[in-house]
Amino acid sequence: MSLRERLALAGDGRPGVPSVPGMPSLAAAAYQELKKSMHHMIMERIDLERLQRLTPEQFKHELALLVQRIIEEERIVLNQHERHSLVLDIQHEMLGFGPLEPLLADPGVSDILVNTAAMVYVERAGRLELTDVTFNDNAHLMKIIEKIVSRVGRRVDESSPMVDARLPDGSRVNAIIPPLAIDGPILSIRRFAVNPLTIDNLLANRSLTPPMVEVLAALGHAKVNILISGGTGSGKTTLLNVLSGFIPAQERIVTIEDAAELQMRQPHVVRLETRPPNIEGKGEVNQRSLVRNALRMRPDRIILGEVRGPEALDMLQAMNTGHEGSLATVHSNTPRDALARLENMVGMAGVNLTPRATRQQICSAVTVVMQVSRLTDGTRKLVSLQEVTGMEGDVIAMHEIFHFEQRGVDAKGRVQGAFSATGVRPRFADRLRMFGVPVPDAVFDPARVFE
Repeated sequence: MSLRERLALAGDGRPGVPSVPGMPSLAAAAYQELKKSMHHMIMERIDLERLQRLTPEQFKHELALLVQRIIEEERIVLNQHERHSLVLDIQHEMLGFGPLEPLLADPGVSDILVNTAAMVYVERAGRLELTDVTFNDNAHLMKIIEKIVSRVGRRVDESSPMVDARLPDGSRVNAIIPPLAIDGPILSIRRFAVNPLTIDNLLANRSLTPPMVEVLAALGHAKVNILISGGTGSGKTTLLNVLSGFIPAQERIVTIEDAAELQMRQPHVVRLETRPPNIEGKGEVNQRSLVRNALRMRPDRIILGEVRGPEALDMLQAMNTGHEGSLATVHSNTPRDALARLENMVGMAGVNLTPRATRQQICSAVTVVMQVSRLTDGTRKLVSLQEVTGMEGDVIAMHEIFHFEQRGVDAKGRVQGAFSATGVRPRFADRLRMFGVPVPDAVFDPARVFE
């Protein structure tokens, strides 16, 4: 059966746009069949050995010529716009990540959520919206997932149906496939900005205030241990990247992550990444092992992308034994919950510490806890900055230095509120002065309110 006959069975032979977002129409099904058949024909004709000697741009040019030749040979009726779209889609399929490429090229898209082959959501400006992007079928989606994870030495199959990976630009990727995902493969991509956000961007977005920036810059210079707390998608990693910009360039930084995503701005950075077990279930390297190894690498600072298990104990011990100025993130709803989670994770290490001893370790190690939140309108803000001041009996004492008070929501759904200091002068102000980065007392004036 010729390509034209197969297209006639699928529809009218002309590409179309789904009539309902996420649900393929007859014309859209014909276009998917055209792409699929064209891809197979190209794979039969190309010389893989020759292609390996071409640059990506030369490969794109050769591919475009081949697609045009097949269209002429098969007498497929397409207008100029449709031909251009088909060439681009085939290039994306061969060289990139297929239907995801236009979304990855869109700077306004922050998250891409693929709920099986027929439904793709994106997040723009903090809001989720359904797109008209679809895959041929779940097998097509699986090929794209395998292409993504194989590039970073990961695998996904029935024996290992969950995987964390990253794209070449550092974007985070999570995939989960059947039998765990009942309806078909699920792919989630947390985008990295093409140009990483800076402190100026956070100020422009009203995620924090100038007095907060003064304090954050001083904390970075004065080697204060900081824990960043927040929920999923609240901006923990973004804030961590921004904070790293205040670390002096001459310091040696070791980063430890499950999937490398941090974007340090210093020249002397060593990046470590965990490794999952191989197909025989061996060779796993977890965060705890990397933290222990990092201590032998003469780091000035250790940065953990996220603390989520027994590595919490090794991190606290590192902070308590000369590796000051270390940074880490943790999933939590409030600063106090963050410390409680740390205590629970220390318990996972299998060390018989009393609750009081664990809390004393936390008090000695962590000086500042920052809480970031994603509000109902999609904006992210640093809603609380608190100082750990010690123990009061068996309870960890904390003082809030800055906070954001939400007052309501306007007619357009935008959150209304204001930042202000609480009026408490932090104990770490003396340390800042010792390191030559004093912060004026006016920074902590509660009368200074920022809407």
